[in-house]
Amino acid sequence: MSQYRLAVIGGDGIGPEVMAEALKALRAVSGPALALSWDEADAGAALWQRTGEDLPKETLALCQTADAILFGATGLPDVRYPDGTEIAPQITLRFALDLYAGVRPIRLYPGAPSPLAIPAGRRIDYVIFRENTEGLFASRGGGATVGDTAAVDSLVITRAGTERIVRRAFEWCLRRPGAPADGVRRVTCVDKANMFRSYAFFRRVFQEIAREYPGVEAECAYVDAMSMYLTQAPWRYDVIVLENMFGDILSDLGAATVGG
Repeated sequence: MSQYRLAVIGGDGIGPEVMAEALKALRAVSGPALALSWDEADAGAALWQRTGEDLPKETLALCQTADAILFGATGLPDVRYPDGTEIAPQITLRFALDLYAGVRPIRLYPGAPSPLAIPAGRRIDYVIFRENTEGLFASRGGGATVGDTAAVDSLVITRAGTERIVRRAFEWCLRRPGAPADGVRRVTCVDKANMFRSYAFFRRVFQEIAREYPGVEAECAYVDAMSMYLTQAPWRYDVIVLENMFGDILSDLGAATVGG
C-alpha cells in the first residue's frame, strides 16, 4: 500500500473553492491501495492583511515535510507590498524548496471548448517545462529604483539551472509518443537569443544537452514567433522548454487554447 501525506493550501480568491472540489476527488480515490492524508495550512494575501505574514513558518515547515503540496491560489490584485508588487508566497515556496521544474501539460480533452478552429484529426497535447527558480524571477525582492525616474530588474541564467531543466524536458520527451501532428519526439527551446546574451547562453546550453539525446529532435524558436505558432499549429509541438518569465506567459497562452 502506498501512503502519502499532503500539505493543502487553499489560499486566496478562488483557491478555497477549487480546493474544496479537489479534496472531494482525493477522498474518492483514497483507499487501501492509495492512502492519502493531508494537513491544511494558510498562506496568501488575506493572511498577510490579517497578520503581516504571507507564508508563516508553520506552513513552510509543513510543506518541507510533506510528500506533496496541493496548492490553490494566492494573491489578490488590490493587496500589494509598498513597492507595488503582489503578495506571492508560491514564489517563496519555489525558491525555498528548489522547485525548479514547472511542468505544465497543455492538452485539449474531448468536449472541452477551444477558441481555436481545430482541423479534423488534429489534437493539442504538449508539455511546457518552465525553469522555475531563475530568469527574471530571480530578481524578485531585489531590483533597483532610482527615485521616481527608473527601475531595473536583472535576468539570471546559470549553466546548472539550465542543464537540469533541459535534461528534465528531454527525459520527459522520451516517455511520450511524440507530437500529435507527426509522432516525432521533439523538444523546442524558446528564447530571445537574437537579442540577449542571457538567452543566447540558455540556447547554447540547450544545444549541448540535446546532443546527449540523439533520438529526440531538438529545435529552437524565438518567443515572439512561438506565441504565434502555438495558436496556428499547436499540434506540431511535443515538449517545450523555456526560461521562467517566458514559461509563465506561454503557459497561460496554452491554457487558453485548451479551455482554461
